[in-house]
Amino acid sequence: MSKRTVGVIGGSGLYALEGLAQVEEHRVETTFGAPSDAVVSGVLGDTRLLFLPRHGRGHRIPPHQINYRANILALKQLGAEQILSVSAVGSMKESIRPGDMVIVDQFIDRTRNRPSTFFEDLGVVAHVEFAEPVDAALAEALYRATVETGARVHRGGTYVCIEGPQFSTRAESHLYRSWGVSVVGMTNLPEARLAREAELPYATLALATDYDCWHDGHASVSVEGVLEVMRKNIAAAKAIVAAVAPILPDPSKSPATRALQHAILTGPEHISEQARAKLAPLIGRYL
Repeated sequence: MSKRTVGVIGGSGLYALEGLAQVEEHRVETTFGAPSDAVVSGVLGDTRLLFLPRHGRGHRIPPHQINYRANILALKQLGAEQILSVSAVGSMKESIRPGDMVIVDQFIDRTRNRPSTFFEDLGVVAHVEFAEPVDAALAEALYRATVETGARVHRGGTYVCIEGPQFSTRAESHLYRSWGVSVVGMTNLPEARLAREAELPYATLALATDYDCWHDGHASVSVEGVLEVMRKNIAAAKAIVAAVAPILPDPSKSPATRALQHAILTGPEHISEQARAKLAPLIGRYL
């Protein structure tokens, strides 16, 4: 059986994966610019992993300045068939304690200044379906792997993505809670949207580090507090990635892999050579 290839995007604190064989570093340039850092590939059993630190090694790029389009496209160009996102988040529910894991299944977008599509300023229009932003089979595998490691995990939940880089005001935190969200973070949108346009199944492992600023019994979220919990979470996240590698689903069965099939409204005769070249890794097979 041919190896599965999965892209792993590491969030705050996760800048490397250990235990990989045949390790290589790839400096990639895409038609949308350079990704956050070099992509490191390696083999774990029968799975090929492509690891990219979202904020760059040393945590150099704030959430609102990440080149999400280049990150997704770089992983696709290197052969990623699906994407696992590992992200630090704040808990918006009493039952989700700092140190817990959440396999989210929905998103609310509160970002304002980020490119959220590949189809911009090119004269090409595409509308992908996004009702279910997380791939169900990939999320199920991630849940099973998390249970296997013994981590405390919550299955399902909504992630509200804020612009940042500041944390929420208390009023915002209470507003998000009134919406019934499970966690708050700063990075998974537009990441998930772009993964869908790139026809890559996507799932998130959210690592709860704090109670944001809504909880009267806990101090408001701070970098110091986040880092303390994050150090423990990252060790667990690495174990989960290793556990999910051998049980990844067949990506060809995911509807995400055909997201653009009927989504492009612009007729081929109206798509310029410039647009064709820039979007080739995404729409080449449909033209």
